Amino acid sequence: MIIPKTRPDRAAEMDAFLHKSGWHGAVRTALAADASFRRYERVMLSNAVAMLMDAPPPWEDVQPFMRVNAHLRRYRMSVPSILAADAEAGFLLLEDLGDASFTRLLKENPAREGELYRAAMAVLIEIYRESQRDSAEQLPPYNAEVYLREVALFAEWFLPQVVGLVRARELRNDWLQLWSGILAAADLQQHCLVHRDYHADNLFWLAERDGHRAVGLLDFQDALWGDAAYDVASLLEDARRDVSQATVAACLQQFIADSGIPEATFMAHYAVLAAQRNAKIVGIFTRLAVRDGKAKYLDYLPRVWGHLMHDVQHPLLAPIAEFMEKHVPPAWRGAFTADATLVWS
Repeated sequence: MIIPKTRPDRAAEMDAFLHKSGWHGAVRTALAADASFRRYERVMLSNAVAMLMDAPPPWEDVQPFMRVNAHLRRYRMSVPSILAADAEAGFLLLEDLGDASFTRLLKENPAREGELYRAAMAVLIEIYRESQRDSAEQLPPYNAEVYLREVALFAEWFLPQVVGLVRARELRNDWLQLWSGILAAADLQQHCLVHRDYHADNLFWLAERDGHRAVGLLDFQDALWGDAAYDVASLLEDARRDVSQATVAACLQQFIADSGIPEATFMAHYAVLAAQRNAKIVGIFTRLAVRDGKAKYLDYLPRVWGHLMHDVQHPLLAPIAEFMEKHVPPAWRGAFTADATLVWS
């Protein structure tokens, strides 16, 4: 599929969808877009407020969002109600969860980090518990095939920047063989709904709700059925913000205690999945820069590399640490200027 440099202008289609949905004449306000072609707008009509998701086909599809939304609602999670939908056109009108994202709240008051992250962990614990009662309705599996496809992005998009395209193609098989052995040794589980993008940007504080429902969830459309440690790593090893070591330690202990997963097992799974996710992110952010012209994502790489090099200190990940020492000089483990001529093909 050819990926255009800019997203299509769909203003007329948005207005037609809103008109059909009973929101004719609503005032639209654009919100920040994410790394995909999906974006959101806040719409207001009289005293009513909603959120418009614009997910242009063929690059985006709203149906996974709708399916996972229904799944999470069965788990009593605070996900937005779907007020209107046109799946073929790629539009959803959603309940507005407000502006109190964890990212915004923590910028305004960093002292709330412990409180908010404990609440976010309570959500993951509840999802884990509900998942144990819902094994007959699994989502697609988050298995070795998917992990390897994701971690291949590191070799396909980042390594060419370091060693060139020819050598990167040679190293790709070595990289994937190392990861195949690690994933087999780790014995990761498929026992839980995994959000896959669980971090401060996608969590919203809903002060009027109680318990785990005080945390609103967005951007869960890519959810799969996998290991509970993945979302914990996604939250605590955030590409966009630093999480204090005290909060990390408290959250890990909270999840281990409340889930009942043996500590050694959980921490091994956490290290492997954190490293897998961070290696994938290095590849994705490099791809966004060299293929899509979104160089701003390279600014996050020093933090991501810091996480990754910490993760690979776990004994299970020794082969990845050795690979890095051999093929990725320390000067490349952070910010760099992407060369758009080194595009994997």
